[in-house]
Amino acid sequence: MGMKQRRRIYYSASQRSEIWDRWQRGESMRSIGRRFDRQSSSIFSVLSPSGGIRPSERKRSERSLSLSEREEISRGLVAGRSLRAIAAQLGRAPSTISREVGRGGGRDRYRGTVSDQAAWDRALRPKPCKLACYPALRRTVSRKLRRSWSPEQIAGWLKRGFPDGEQHRVSHETIYKSLFIQARGVLKKELLEHLRAKRTIRRSRHASLKRDGLGQIKDAISISERPASVEDRAVPGHWEGDLISGARNSHIVTLVERQSRYVILAKVANKETASVVTALIKQARKLPRELYQSLTWDRGKELADHQRFTLATEVEVYFCDPQSPWQRGTNENTNRLLRQYLPKGTDLSRHSQAKLSAIARQLNERPRKTLMYQTPAEMFAERVAATR
Repeated sequence: MGMKQRRRIYYSASQRSEIWDRWQRGESMRSIGRRFDRQSSSIFSVLSPSGGIRPSERKRSERSLSLSEREEISRGLVAGRSLRAIAAQLGRAPSTISREVGRGGGRDRYRGTVSDQAAWDRALRPKPCKLACYPALRRTVSRKLRRSWSPEQIAGWLKRGFPDGEQHRVSHETIYKSLFIQARGVLKKELLEHLRAKRTIRRSRHASLKRDGLGQIKDAISISERPASVEDRAVPGHWEGDLISGARNSHIVTLVERQSRYVILAKVANKETASVVTALIKQARKLPRELYQSLTWDRGKELADHQRFTLATEVEVYFCDPQSPWQRGTNENTNRLLRQYLPKGTDLSRHSQAKLSAIARQLNERPRKTLMYQTPAEMFAERVAATR
């Protein structure tokens, strides 16, 4: 008894267009599949050949023969008309009709619809990739990817370093396409492992990222009372913090300075408030007072003893509204970057403080688009120097 063949699913051009529209709006493959009453795997088969990057719309050259012209050629051949007569009727050069009929199998085998599809297939000549044309540029991009730089960081750094050298610059979209569309064969597939998100296709920038709100804090000072100078990042020294969790009840404190995006990681024994507050006090005492003026936290109970922290450091603590993690957007974004090094579900307690400091240093030495491709380490060092 033979193995049962899975029925192949086909989508029309309009359905494929809708799939791409929904994917670019940030819908998941499962959600898109429900719209068509199909499994998410069938949606993946549409998205994966181009790596989740929507292919550009194909356009026929005005000089190319149209389908209707090819059908007219086919009818003319069946009627026994000469190639020159067909060319005159269509307003085309006889040599054009002769080449078309020759490519289509000759007078006896030419079919308009078949030849039109063959012409589309021949037109699928991929544009030479810039990374394939410039080996030195390709090697530079590969080195930066191995250092866990994002394609956007690489592109921004190259633009900043080589403003006039076209052969030394490349867009982040070209890097993504070279990684996700393996038919290009330019960047090795193994380099995908160095991207923050371990995906085989690129996700839409509008894809939702959700996080649950946490508990209640006694005597919490609301973020609404935080000075306006903190909000607009005009003054350095204002931090956002959180606790990221792993397997076996393991946790790490993450801190990020709002203006420079400078990151500090601190090892904690557990998520009890005594342990977390002690770690925060220890980190605060390593910084100049001018560069630690406030701390914004979510409603996690690990900072229930925030008053002890403020008493020891003179740093005011502000708390986000319930279920409003976007009020600490800088820290939330940083936590997503950190998951490249500290994946969910792993035991975070096995990382020493030295290892955590090395991870933070690597993040701080990445150029950031929001800093005009300056690194957080460079900007924070400037702020430290200004306090001396």
